[in-house]
Amino acid sequence: MDTESTYSGYSYYSGRSRGSHRHGERSRDRHKSRSKDSRSEKSVTINTPPAEPLLGDSSVRGEPVQDDNWGETTTAVTGTSEHSLSQEDIVRITKDLEDSVGLDCRRYFTLTLAVILGLLVFLTPLAFLVLPHLLWPEKLQSCGTACEGLFISVAFKLLILLLAVWALFFRPPRAGLPRVFVFRALLAVLVLLFVVSYWLFYGVRILDSQDENYQGIVQYAVSLVDALLFIHYLAIVLLELRQLQPCFSVSVTRSTDGETRQYNLGQLSIQRAALAILEHYYCDFPVHNPALLSASKSRAAKHLAGLKVYNVDGEFPAAPAEGPGNNATAGMAHSQSRAMIAAAARRRDTSHNELYYEEAEHERRVRKRRARLVVAVEEAFTHIKRLQEEEQKKSPGDVMDPREAAQAIFPSMARALQKYLRTTKQQHCHSMESIQQHLAFCITHNMTPKAFLESYLAAGPTLQYSRDHWLSRQWTLISEASVTSGLKDGAVFVLRCGDFSLVASTKSIPYISLSEEYIDPKSHKFVLRLQSETSV
Repeated sequence: MDTESTYSGYSYYSGRSRGSHRHGERSRDRHKSRSKDSRSEKSVTINTPPAEPLLGDSSVRGEPVQDDNWGETTTAVTGTSEHSLSQEDIVRITKDLEDSVGLDCRRYFTLTLAVILGLLVFLTPLAFLVLPHLLWPEKLQSCGTACEGLFISVAFKLLILLLAVWALFFRPPRAGLPRVFVFRALLAVLVLLFVVSYWLFYGVRILDSQDENYQGIVQYAVSLVDALLFIHYLAIVLLELRQLQPCFSVSVTRSTDGETRQYNLGQLSIQRAALAILEHYYCDFPVHNPALLSASKSRAAKHLAGLKVYNVDGEFPAAPAEGPGNNATAGMAHSQSRAMIAAAARRRDTSHNELYYEEAEHERRVRKRRARLVVAVEEAFTHIKRLQEEEQKKSPGDVMDPREAAQAIFPSMARALQKYLRTTKQQHCHSMESIQQHLAFCITHNMTPKAFLESYLAAGPTLQYSRDHWLSRQWTLISEASVTSGLKDGAVFVLRCGDFSLVASTKSIPYISLSEEYIDPKSHKFVLRLQSETSV
């Protein structure tokens, strides 16, 4: 690259032809350097399977919205697309895979410990009853009627305990938390210490002395089962009942579009509060659409790119000496700065007008394409009713199923739906396959055109869309306090996922004092007195 291309920020003009010639040289040099950088960059191209959105992803990439005359004969767009990944992206994906593998190992390890502890708890009472018959059967006293009745009590109590433990602890996990659930760990340690202490007492007082009173041994086993039932009741209080009473109001705000929801939570740790917020998020918040933010970003970039300042006199020295030439240079720099400030002020005064007309034009385009979509869908459903009337006259073997009917009428509405989704930046949320499945579902249950369009006219919750939009996402909890500590007034934590995050701020619900005021029922009585004289 030559000297002129190196100092591309400064231009020395000596005529129009000479300036254009140098501009061409700089353009060729920039093209060479760009192609050289592109050859040296390491990237991997992955071809994705054909499960692509119906309308491509052009608006997300920043392409302009197509006009009404685009795609006159187009019904749907399918095929493969290419996404370039840099070396950093591959490293990040590898790290995510390693984290997921570690999370699975930790989950299975926890499940294994829980199963081992559960087997120890349920086999201990049975071992207390069986070991005397195996070690010193000839010394045991006969078991009377009361002792045999205790066998039935132990059997039913163990069955109740088994069902209760299965219902409370062996439920499918909802999520993987970053830290251990404190109350559950404390209960596990309590049960382990309790069983070990019973075994120590059993070994010292019964196994060593070979106690002959078998009824006392059975009563000892019954006391163990009763204590385990009380510990299970304590687990219900700590794990389920303690968090039911609302104590905090949590405000959750999405960082990109400012969508906000309020939730009332009880006495929870920060990580369990984050889990409760995420469960509500997938049902209450509209789906996150990063394409809607591209318009404001492009508008800001356009305003920033509107001001261009050229320094045609060269770079000014850092510490100029005194003299008439330097004074003239300083005066010229001052005039240029004043010109820049004036131009920025004029742009700021007219920017709100540009924003107003852009939003008005966008709303007009959305209303027009929405009207076209509504008409196209109503005509398609009218055609479906005609087909149903004709199929009633046909033989049962010639009747179309809802899937075939949806594929038959879909091309008539595909173009209008395509343009509407492009205009509202929703094309990446709906694939052609999902639209046809929803159409077949509406035909099967005899829904109206308005019921079919409701999924596309307004953004719905995240769970309404394909599982690819939310299932593989991993959330990161960011908190200054420990995630195992409880919620407090003023606590703030962040849930980050990809290019957006949820900011949760906590406020305690105030103490409400109610007073009673007694009103005597007799105070509501009054007397109406009518005067006999009337005015003339």
